Amino acid sequence: MTAAVIRYQTKPEAADENQRLIKNVFAELASTAPPGLHYSSFRLADGVTFVHVVDGEGLPELAAFQEFQRAFGDRLAVGPARDDATLVGSYSAGVVPANG
Repeated sequence: MTAAVIRYQTKPEAADENQRLIKNVFAELASTAPPGLHYSSFRLADGVTFVHVVDGEGLPELAAFQEFQRAFGDRLAVGPARDDATLVGSYSAGVVPANG
């Protein structure tokens, strides 16, 4: 299974807005539940670096994802860098609520 890993840094003043837009994507995913899509997003400890891991189809079709993409370049300080990754293993004991 091949996934995409995307990493970038936002401008400090744009990090909270970026996180808000990502949470909107997850809210839409919760209501639409596209089959076969696996998506995770992380905000790293520095507060401005974000990492997204996506496997499957359907993310670009979401209205919330389109809104996230709309001014994406304006929020960036560094990146984005995309790498393909092969899943070695995965474990989930249930749905983990997003923090913050």
